[in-house]
Formats: sequence, structure tokens, C-alpha cells
Amino acid sequence: MSKEIILKKESLPSLAMDEAELMNVLRNSLYPGAKDESIKLVMGYCKASGLDVMQKPVHIVPMYDGKLKALKDVIMPGIGLYRTQASRSDQYAGISEPDFGDDVTETLSGVTITYPRWCKITVKRLMTNGSIAEFPVKEFWKENYAVKGGQEKSIAPNAMWHKRPYAQLAKCAEALALRKAFPEFGAQPTSDEMEGKMDEYIDHNTGEIVTKQKPEENPGLAHYSQAKFDANKASWKNLIDSGRQDAAAIIGKLKMVGTLTAEQIEEIENMEVVEGELMQ
Repeated sequence: MSKEIILKKESLPSLAMDEAELMNVLRNSLYPGAKDESIKLVMGYCKASGLDVMQKPVHIVPMYDGKLKALKDVIMPGIGLYRTQASRSDQYAGISEPDFGDDVTETLSGVTITYPRWCKITVKRLMTNGSIAEFPVKEFWKENYAVKGGQEKSIAPNAMWHKRPYAQLAKCAEALALRKAFPEFGAQPTSDEMEGKMDEYIDHNTGEIVTKQKPEENPGLAHYSQAKFDANKASWKNLIDSGRQDAAAIIGKLKMVGTLTAEQIEEIENMEVVEGELMQ
């Protein structure tokens, strides 16, 4: 590790904090409700990479573990992490504006939506010989959108993909383009790309994220009561509005303690629909 990177790490105020103090800050601000062991994984990830944990470059995402047959917290990068890494490389030469394909209007599980067929984004990188290389990516909406799911296994888009079909697809295209241009920074998909992918799970043997249909709910759990649900709605909305949690994370954690109805899931997803960008 170079001296320059070491100095950069030491210059981060969050990494200079006492670990117990930093844990308390993260537990009560950026990652409320997360397990301590998951927060420690976040801290370790950021420390090893020289990242400021207070900028929330990574997210805690509940995902299904194929061996445990249960949800497990996984640390996944946000798109901001790949942007930061590209900028720090001194080889980032810019990115194109999103280029969208023709609009498509379709009805999915009774929900009518107009979406772009595809989105193309190009990331540019300054090469060692002084030339500028372009790394174009084209992503299709139908291959990326997050489904509503639920007990009805609806294939309609979830609240965010229904409200913001262009912006959500552009983020997925940008993330892939950044990984293509800067493969040395990793190949892990971002939390934005994995949002709502309820058919994705962790392969215990390889550690990779693979696709396989799994049960939507744990049949051994009791139903999450409507009275308790109503009592907690305001606090969940506050977490989402403040950017400290997203709907997918809240839903994932609730499913570890009780089964949810399709209506309850949709109500939490709708809390995330806001005008403009959500805090990342």
C-alpha cells in the first residue's frame, strides 16, 4: 500500500474516531436497526479501502442464503462508491448523458407503465499512452427492473421503478459502465442494481450472488400483525425520508420476524416514492 493512500486514510476523521464511538454513531444514524456485526463489516470494508464510512459508500442488504435458508446481511457498494473510486484514479475522463431507447407502454400484472426500452451510457478513461478509451454499456429496462413480488408474485415494477423508470435504469447502466471501465475496482453489483431482486440469493459455496426462485415468505413465521405494522409506519417513513434506510432493507428485516401481505409490502415501497433523487 502506497504512502499516499495511507495518508489519505489517516486524514479521514471517521477512521480516527474510537471504534466504540464510531459504532454508536453508525448504529443511530446511517444504519439504524442493523446488527452490530453487520456494521462492523461496513467499518472493516471502509477502513481497508480508505473510504469515509460517514459518506455511506456501502449498504447493508438482506439477501437469501441458500444454505442457511434464511436472510443474511450482505455488504454491497452503492453507485457512489464506484464514482468515488473512478474519480480518485486520476484516469476518469467523464461520462456521457444517458441515451434512452424508444418508449414502451406495457401492462404488467395489471399495472400500466411507460418505460424506455434501453439506456446507453459511456464512461471514458484516460489510458497510460495518453489516449481516451470509451466503455459503452447498454442496459434494457425489462432485464433490470425490480418486481413488486409479494404473495401474488406480481411482475409489476415496484414503487421506485414505477415512479422513476428512467432514473433507475440510468443508475444501473452507469454502475455497469464504471465497472467495465475500471475493472480493478471490483465486479460486485451495486445495491441499486440488486433492489427488489427477490430471486437472487447467496451461494454459500462460492459466495457469489446467483439467480434461483425461492419462497417469498418463511412459512414458519407468524403474520406481522396489522396493528404493529400501523404503529411502526411513521418511524419507517422517517428512516426512508432521511436516507438512513431504504424500503427494500426495511422489508427484508421485517420478513425475518414475520410474514407480510402484498398490501403491506406495497405500502412500505410507496413510502420511498419521492420527487427527485433519494439520498444515497
